[in-house]
Amino acid sequence: MGGYAFFVWGSYAVALIVVLGNIVTPIMQRKKVIKRIKRTIKRESIELSRSNQGQ
Repeated sequence: MGGYAFFVWGSYAVALIVVLGNIVTPIMQRKKVIKRIKRTIKRESIELSRSNQGQ
């Protein structure tokens, strides 16, 4: 490659890291959002049951 192999393969490595990051990051964020929604639903159901017991 005329002495440029390091830069060519380095560019491939950087591109691969970026592509993998673009795949993994939304998956991780989705899991966090789902956990937060489940926690909110659970908290609201507990609050609702407590308010119904007081009546």
